[in-house]
Amino acid sequence: MKRFIIEQSSADIISHSGLSLIGQAIKRYTHLSGQLDASVPMRHGIKHSDVIKSYLALLSIGKNDFEAINGIESEFYFTSAMDIDEIPGEATLRQRMDKHAISFLPIVEKASRDFLSNIQPALRPLSTGHIPVDADVTPMDNSGSHKEGVSRTYKGHDGYAPMAVYLGQEGYCLGFELREGKQHCQKDTPALLARALRDAQKIAAQPLLLRLDGGNDAIENIEVVLAHNEAHEDLPAVDFLIKWNPRRQDKADWLAIAEQKGKWTYPREGKRVALFSVQTTRHWKGHDYSVRRVIRIIERTIDKHGQRLLVPEIDLEGWWTSLDVSEEDVIQLYADHGASEQFHSEFKTDMDIERLPSGKFATNALVLGLSVLAYNILRWIGQNGLLGSKSPKRSKAQRRRIRTVMQELMYVAARIIKTARTIKISFGRGCRSLQAFDAVYRKLAYG
Repeated sequence: MKRFIIEQSSADIISHSGLSLIGQAIKRYTHLSGQLDASVPMRHGIKHSDVIKSYLALLSIGKNDFEAINGIESEFYFTSAMDIDEIPGEATLRQRMDKHAISFLPIVEKASRDFLSNIQPALRPLSTGHIPVDADVTPMDNSGSHKEGVSRTYKGHDGYAPMAVYLGQEGYCLGFELREGKQHCQKDTPALLARALRDAQKIAAQPLLLRLDGGNDAIENIEVVLAHNEAHEDLPAVDFLIKWNPRRQDKADWLAIAEQKGKWTYPREGKRVALFSVQTTRHWKGHDYSVRRVIRIIERTIDKHGQRLLVPEIDLEGWWTSLDVSEEDVIQLYADHGASEQFHSEFKTDMDIERLPSGKFATNALVLGLSVLAYNILRWIGQNGLLGSKSPKRSKAQRRRIRTVMQELMYVAARIIKTARTIKISFGRGCRSLQAFDAVYRKLAYG
């Protein structure tokens, strides 16, 4: 085996050339810089936009700790790619975000909405023609810390319980609201959904389908959809699909109804399944709402191991919906809601934001808001750079994970060549990502 000679080159080589994609997306499709700098006037020091965009760059390469700013490889490339004048130090980054978190967060959230609205991402409809809007709580484990707002979550650990709202089967994020760990998932949810539906209809031209799990089984959420449709009659209607929480329902009573109304199937000996729908009147603030409820009853007299049961085992499930499709389709559409768990995972593991970096609640809320903007840009980059014929990934897929986007397009090594008037990013001879990188950059830079 030959031995290598280790030496240091005079060439300016970087391992995160993908930051140029992030910088172009922010500059062309948002007004983040100008709005940040105008929000809190400064007489001297590093600009607010330089601080926030520097942290956005860190999130885009999977780093959320403030200390990571000290490990920037090439200051020239970093400042050029992110269109900033100066890189803040760790102390400046932390202190500025702590001091102005409440002022910065609405601007960052607007930038994320503007990016999606301006770039108009391609969205695949469901079988019904709807674009899904999936909302769910995902606890973040921050055990062993004393951060503001950390408390016991329903998962049994100490942390936060933020609620995320995703658009489309691609999983673009409309919002990620930080909440205390002990907060019930329904608290503040109607207001969040109302905002998300308004934002979604600025991006998607098709009808929307709001999907929620059983923790959000509340007439308030249905009323949000009905009020939205009434206020926006000129737009495609929003439908809903919400898991029913049976709470203390008598399963025997529902089995009796199923005997009369149910469509029974027999998957195996000792197991039968009934599907049927009922119209139910629900009361809210002096109004009566007639809502369709799809019911699935499963009765087992023999378990999966072939053991006969002394008392039949009965499972009861249900879904509230405004859809006029078969019971089987309703259940399948709700099953697809489970894809949002993967989107949670991409935030928490791929972008490494489960353990939020600050001890202050407002600063962590800002971190979460910035992660949404970075996530949406990375998602769009993946959909446009890693699915076509120019993609370095050849396996077929409808969506690429954020981790894959980072590996294939963000962490591409390149040499930076500076001339009097231009800056070149020079990739290696065997770089598989060159064509995809070039195609995405041209879309972002030139439209």
